[in-house]
Amino acid sequence: MNLNAWLETRDRPLVMGILNVTPDSFSDGGRWNTLDAALEQAERMVREGADILDVGGESTRPGASAVSVEEELDRTLPVIERLTKELNTPLSVDTHKPEVMRAAVDAGAAMVNDVNALRTEGALETVADLAVPVCLMHMQGTPRTMQTNPQYEDVVGDIIGFLRERANAAVRGGIAPDRILVDPGFGFGKTLAQNYRILRELGRFGSLGFPVLVGLSRKSMIGQLLNLPVDERVTASAVLAALALERGVSVLRVHDVAETRQAVELVAQVA
Repeated sequence: MNLNAWLETRDRPLVMGILNVTPDSFSDGGRWNTLDAALEQAERMVREGADILDVGGESTRPGASAVSVEEELDRTLPVIERLTKELNTPLSVDTHKPEVMRAAVDAGAAMVNDVNALRTEGALETVADLAVPVCLMHMQGTPRTMQTNPQYEDVVGDIIGFLRERANAAVRGGIAPDRILVDPGFGFGKTLAQNYRILRELGRFGSLGFPVLVGLSRKSMIGQLLNLPVDERVTASAVLAALALERGVSVLRVHDVAETRQAVELVAQVA
């Protein structure tokens, strides 16, 4: 798949497979943090229909500890280099650090997925220089603090305003508008009620004029409502993916590719 060509047409929703090469991510920490295990999982997701793979070397779960640039590079670069050689699927790097962005793109990544929306010093300039697509995500606070009593005047309006400001800053900084995606950041500084309000009103994010990416897969907003452990949230994740598609979402970032692809195909039949 040609990611830039898709951005020009947005002719169909994309499924982004999550590949966390971390010891502490909330759903799959430690499962894919060796080269062979990461390659095996990547190949499985591609067989199941992943359009793009998102490689992350630092957990952003609530309360997660930060890692150094060197440690994140040690985790991600060997995986990106190997996947680039062995697969023909675009790779995204999930990072907010400009040093990791540059090294990952040099190693073969085709996109940056930034939970900090290019607010880290040097990140915006780095992405502009690299000239790759970037996803700008909303997060209130940091992974260490974001779930400590998040407050909004109007959760959807506030997030739309934030994403508009960050997209405008990106364009002013030299990033082409047609290379920008936005993500409301489910679970990143939001209460359970706030998450479901964002889901109900996802269609409003289309007013920004950029493709919308969402990560609903196996999130605590499922576990809290249905009292399900992480590994029993697959069906509910696919249901939320279908609801997101009906509200105009362009990219679904997921752990369970096969089930999500089924949701995509079913929604497409009735769209």
